[in-house]
Amino acid sequence: MAGLLAESRVPVVAVDLPSGVDADSGEVPGVAVRADLTVTFGTHKPGLLIDPAREYAGSVRLVDIGLGVVLPDEPELEALQHADVARLLPMPGAESDKYRRGVVGIAAGSARYPGAAVLAVSGALRGGAGAVRYVGPAGGAVISRFPETLVSDQGPAKAGRVQAWVVGPGAGDDAGTVAEVLEADVPVLIDADGLRLAERDAVRRRDAPTLMTPHAGEAAALLGVSREEVEGARLKWARELASRYRATVLLKGSTTLVADPGGTAVRVNATGTPWLATAGSGDVLSGLTGSLLAAGLSALDAGSVGAYLHGLAGRFAADGAPAGAHDVADAIPGAWRDVRDVRDVRDLRDARGVRG
Repeated sequence: MAGLLAESRVPVVAVDLPSGVDADSGEVPGVAVRADLTVTFGTHKPGLLIDPAREYAGSVRLVDIGLGVVLPDEPELEALQHADVARLLPMPGAESDKYRRGVVGIAAGSARYPGAAVLAVSGALRGGAGAVRYVGPAGGAVISRFPETLVSDQGPAKAGRVQAWVVGPGAGDDAGTVAEVLEADVPVLIDADGLRLAERDAVRRRDAPTLMTPHAGEAAALLGVSREEVEGARLKWARELASRYRATVLLKGSTTLVADPGGTAVRVNATGTPWLATAGSGDVLSGLTGSLLAAGLSALDAGSVGAYLHGLAGRFAADGAPAGAHDVADAIPGAWRDVRDVRDVRDLRDARGVRG
């Protein structure tokens, strides 16, 4: 039936959910209707926000038909909006200095991938922390592009005071640096090569918060499943990875999910764009999110706000045309201002939760 409808080009409207998609998980276990528009009632269902089911829903409209739905204190899934993110953004006060605002350490890059270090630093400088320290072999490239960066060649333990670390982008096979960063008693974000090099037990025994930021392929390797399995059940595998590593997980992709270590709190980001599928974009996200960690946000909030701003910056940078990772980094201040321009800043408890 779905094939015939697609061939006829007749607009397809789904009522509540497209037939064949899983309302609770976002999975599509078999044949499903592809709708141009889904009109849903009461509250959004996870299947309308998480790929692959989201792709089948088309445009989604929530219609109030007087059901009197009472939203739970802890919804199954949250989707933050501008007002929610605005309340979470770190803002300096009159007595702020660079240390009170937070210092983020970036341990990234290699002789082969110096650009990863530059891009991670570019995101970090726009993420709200007061200063960025860089440790690694790409110090020359970093300082030439961003002279305000505090560069060290003494390793993470001797780099100086930091409130959070980002480790892994472009790191190659530098397992020693990854292990050293994981020993730090501050929040740590692990990305890219760091995900491959980090020992699971070292992550699990950390007391300070840990935020892992894999794409579907990296998550699949860590979980011992196929990429297709992760992409077909994003919510399930984000929760599973968070549980196995006792870490907050930001699963990147067509749907970005942020799951806390217990898997009870999960947020879905709605601001992304396919134009963000470009080399180096994830390095910018890591730096931006690490800076939010250093500024004092929890791992769940830092991941959620970082993904939101990064997605919005991607939209602004692309504006319907290809954009590079450096364009995304340059667009972060505009995304930040766009979020801060919201006048109706509601309490976070009033954000609309979604549940199955």
